[in-house]
Amino acid sequence: MEIRHLRYFLAVAREENMTKAAELLHLSQPTLSKTLKALEEELGKKLFTRHSFSIELTDEGMLLRDRAADLVAMADKIEQEFISLDDITGGDLYLGLAESYQIRYLARELGRLKSVYPGINYHLTSGDTEQVTEKLDKGLLDFAVICEPPDELKYDYIVFPEVDIWGAVMPSGHALASKSAVTVQDLIGQPLFASEQSWNFEIKEWAGDKFPELNLEGSSRLSYNGSMFALEGLGVLLTFRNLVNCSEGSGLTFRPLDPQLETHLYLIWNKYQTFTPLAQKFLDQIQSSFTTLHRPLHHK
Repeated sequence: MEIRHLRYFLAVAREENMTKAAELLHLSQPTLSKTLKALEEELGKKLFTRHSFSIELTDEGMLLRDRAADLVAMADKIEQEFISLDDITGGDLYLGLAESYQIRYLARELGRLKSVYPGINYHLTSGDTEQVTEKLDKGLLDFAVICEPPDELKYDYIVFPEVDIWGAVMPSGHALASKSAVTVQDLIGQPLFASEQSWNFEIKEWAGDKFPELNLEGSSRLSYNGSMFALEGLGVLLTFRNLVNCSEGSGLTFRPLDPQLETHLYLIWNKYQTFTPLAQKFLDQIQSSFTTLHRPLHHK
């Protein structure tokens, strides 16, 4: 199975039309059809259902689409890594990021690095711990940022300089907006929004024996989306401070949780990982910067 053939397959899966895909790939349609037929024979599975003017992926085709996307991304990353071995003035960095205002520290260091090496490119993807560590484990990322203590058997890590403070986001006219802080008792009976990860870990631990009395109305991995539901009066969003615009006139109010709930942020990478010169330069810069900011540094 060749990477080139997987690229062809992905193009057809994306366009859902053999003719359009062939034009984009600068191939003749018979050549493309023959290649995909050979791929089906190699795998022993039918990948497409062909209609008059379109094609549709079978269940096996959808599985291959997901796997092929990872394989092609990995091939591209390997190619870029070897290109950058002899030229630190260019290259690519791949980062998977949790949501936090502390991402500004990474943005600041990326800006500093790009000012010295303007030829670099960085690729950012957002997600919760499960999403970004899956990509990190597959080698699709150089680094990931997560909001829970990392598995020290798998990852090396650095702790970010500050902590994220948890709170409740609600419409400015909400009854809880008049309070200086929100307790678990205040949240009982309220429809709540939170990420599944935070609900099952941070919020559960914070609420203690009152947790079963809380009502998760809906879950969202992105705080902004959850804030729109809060703005429409559908519930109270539990999230970090500074992730949602709660300034005057926004229609939303943030109130910290009581007792205060804090979460550390971690930059992680695979143990025994071999870095490109660019990735190593970035890591060295982060270590130096975070040490200067006088927070604990954990680099195994």
